[in-house]
Amino acid sequence: MKLRFTLNGSAVELDAEPWESLFDVLRNRLGIKSVKTALCEGSCSACGACTVLLDGRPIYSVMTPAYRADGRSITTLEGLSRGGELHPLQSAFIEAGAVQCGFCTPGMILAAKAYLDGGGGPDEGGIREAIRGNLCRCTGYVKIIEAIRRAAEALGGGKP
Repeated sequence: MKLRFTLNGSAVELDAEPWESLFDVLRNRLGIKSVKTALCEGSCSACGACTVLLDGRPIYSVMTPAYRADGRSITTLEGLSRGGELHPLQSAFIEAGAVQCGFCTPGMILAAKAYLDGGGGPDEGGIREAIRGNLCRCTGYVKIIEAIRRAAEALGGGKP
């Protein structure tokens, strides 16, 4: 089947099999390396490493058939920076030291972006809820929450 979608602001057209996951198309066919899978072989949603934004909403790409992307917009970590400038979330993760191994970071940042784009602010409870589907085995979430709080404040999403 022919799929047409926007990936990080660019039009994509390709043929996909009905059983292919969005993860397989993005990572294995289009070379998007920020989309990962750790705890499964393309059939679960246990860690959130495969998170991408589909029309601005976080989804698990391993659980999403590729055909669902037809006519829609997909954003991956590669699509956040513009003109060589990091997105405020990317900068905040660096500044807060929220990146250790970095494996969970792309999915974590995309879940946080959807939260902030939806009007979320710097409150810890809201941040924890927003990233609940993304696991991190290195940081204990303290620095991640701090990074998202910094980005929320930088983007005007509430009071400290």
